[in-house]
This record gives sequence, C-alpha cells and structure tokens, in this order.
Amino acid sequence: MRSIRKCAAIAMAATAAVALAACGGSGGTASSSKNSHVTLTWWTNATAGDLKTVWQQAATAFHAAHPNVTIQVEPIQNEAFTTKVPAALASNNPPDIYQQWGGGGEATQIPSGKVTNLTQLASSWIGTVGSAAQAWQVNGKQYGVPYDLHTVGFWYRKDLFAQAGIASPPTTMTALNADIGKLKKARIVPVAIGSKDKWPDAFWWEYFAVRQCSTATLQAAMKAVNLSAPCFLQAGSEMKSFMGTAPFQAGFLGTAAQVGAGSSAGMVANGKAAMELQGDWDPGVMAPLTTNKGINAQLGWFPFPALSGGAGDPATVLGGGDGFSCTTGAAEPACAQFLQYIDSTAVQIKVVGANVGLPANPAAATALTLPALKQVLQVNHAASYVQTYFDIAFPTSVGTALDAAIANFFAGQGTPQSIITAVSQAKASQ
Repeated sequence: MRSIRKCAAIAMAATAAVALAACGGSGGTASSSKNSHVTLTWWTNATAGDLKTVWQQAATAFHAAHPNVTIQVEPIQNEAFTTKVPAALASNNPPDIYQQWGGGGEATQIPSGKVTNLTQLASSWIGTVGSAAQAWQVNGKQYGVPYDLHTVGFWYRKDLFAQAGIASPPTTMTALNADIGKLKKARIVPVAIGSKDKWPDAFWWEYFAVRQCSTATLQAAMKAVNLSAPCFLQAGSEMKSFMGTAPFQAGFLGTAAQVGAGSSAGMVANGKAAMELQGDWDPGVMAPLTTNKGINAQLGWFPFPALSGGAGDPATVLGGGDGFSCTTGAAEPACAQFLQYIDSTAVQIKVVGANVGLPANPAAATALTLPALKQVLQVNHAASYVQTYFDIAFPTSVGTALDAAIANFFAGQGTPQSIITAVSQAKASQ
C-alpha cells in the first residue's frame, strides 16, 4: 500500500476538470436497465490532494454521460482498508467499488464470494492495460483493474553525483559501493532512508532478493508463500554486508520517509543526501518539501544494480500499483464500465497530472513531463518481470509479518534467517 503513504504527503492545487465524456468504447447504457437508476458507492484512499479532485470529477463526468448511474465517492484513510474491507466483504452491505492492490491480498478476498469476476465484463477493453492487469488476476480470472503502476528504483541528485566525481549511475552493486565511497569522501550522505516508517526498509531486502533469485524461484515462492529457497537467505546476508558499510544517514531509524524537510525524501530534495531507493512517486513527494524550484531538473533515476553471482535478471523490477474491484451486489455492467472509464486515456492523463504514479493505460504516457519518469516508464515496460511488493503478493497477514521482520533486521534485532522464519510462522498460523 505504498501509494497511500505518498498520497498523504502530496498537497497540491486541484487539477483541471476531467472532460465530461462517455466511457469510451463501452457502448450502450451503463446500467443493467435503461429505465432503472443505480447508485454505486466507491471507496477510495484519496482523502486529499489532486487525486481526490480527479476522482470526484470522474464520478461527475460519468454520471453526466450516464444519467441513470450515480457514483457516490467515499474517501477512506488508506490504513483503514486493512480492517474495513474484510469486514465489509463479510457483511451484507459492502461498497460497490473499493480500492484494490491485487496479489495475495486480493486472493484472500475471493472466498468471501463478494468480489465480482470481471473477466467477461472487461474482456473487450482490458487489453489496453496490457500485462500489468495480470497482477489483479487470481487463477487467471480478473477480479480487479489497475489505474496506476509503480516501479521502485534509485532517485539521485545529479549535482551531488557530479560533485563527488561520479560520471554515471552505477549498474552493478560493486559500482554502487564504490560510488558510496566517493560520496563519503566528498562528505555527502550517500543514501537516505526513512526507516521510522519501516516500509522503505522492505524495498531494500526485496530488491536484494529479486537480484539474488531467479524469476522462476520468485514466482514459485510467491505462489507457495515460502522463502525457503537458499537465495532468500543469501539476499539477507548480502543486505547485512551492505548495511555494514554504513551507507545510510546517521539516525536513519528515526527518520520519516516522506513527512517534513528532514525526511529521507526531504534530505534528497534539499541536497542533504545523494540518493534514495523509492517509488516513482518520489518527485511528487519531494516538491513540497523544498524551496528549490529546480529540484526536478536535478533529479535522475536508475534501476537497482545487478548483484555479482546473483541468479536474478537485472531487467526485473520491483513494483506494484493501485486499482479497484467491484463487489457482487453492484449493478452490472455499470460498475465494470466505470472502471473502464477510469482507465480511459482522458482520465488517465488526469491521474498522471495528480503525480500518483505511472499510467496503467500506456496511451496516457505522453502526459509524463519529467524525463526521469519517462525513463522509469520505459524500464517498467521493458522489464522481463515485475515482482509485486512481497507484502502485497503474499496474503495480508504474511506480508505484515515479513515487513515487521525486515524492520527488526534493519534495527539490528534480527538476522537473515529470522526474516525467512517470520514468513513460515505467519503462513502456519493462517
């Protein structure tokens, strides 16, 4: 659930209104009956900022094009979804549309019988999203639809790299370690991390695993909810060795990720650190944390480096995205057609403008203006495999246990093996 955390950090002026256009290519009326009126309740995690405005405008625009369908937007704090969605799906009155991150969390919701199988309803248009839609499938069936995509990598200050004599971003871990040494020599904090919030720690361990393990091993581990393959233990050992070089700022365990100028994002934005391993949303987070109006021009991006001897494909990336699901009580095809409208080029361009992620619909990529973000999108599209964040790919309880174990590891209270054990114990207690 990365994007909620970053949405909370972005406070921006409202975007221009979404065009009042019909759901492109949907055909016919948007409800089950031309003469009936339906209201669809819509739970979103956009409680503030541009995206909240975009969603309200989308609901208004869809109603204008389909007068017999009213979309009732109900913003909910992101962290509340963990408890509210399971409770709603166990009740007789779940929302018609709700925030969905796919993966193991989505899979645990299917047995409720309340999540709509969108496979046939979306068959005529889901192809516009491409392979990314697979992360919202369970056993080959489409139970959710993404509206944005995320890719994690290194955001860095080009000016600080130049100051330290670094001519180009590293492509191997050996080169990254060498660059960290150059930055230290230049008295520049090499890497900022917001370990107070814990979830940024997971990016690091997971990327070491992605570079250490083959794609087949990753896929098997996600399916079996099992990290017993030797490469995962090796990933922890590699991470421990890396941390032993002291690459992070002093007091990193008490540093927030995205709130305030002293956060890890704020440190990079204000030139107090050279780089940060974060999602594609980072430029939008940094902008309000600094008075430096030229920050975007100073930012560069590079993918996580290759590990010597690792079986992982360097073209694999770690990421995820945000989407929505319909519940079985929702009027169809109205609900599915509204999700189609959200993925239309017109709305997707507004989503890009809200600085919440990469567009799920590739046709909206032209709306990206930051060169580094265009690079991120290219890497995402060219990736041999996109590994969903482990805590999202796993069932919710297992993912939570994994994140906690990684945070303990960063705090010096765990070992590479304790991370593996935490997953096996969480699975056993399901």
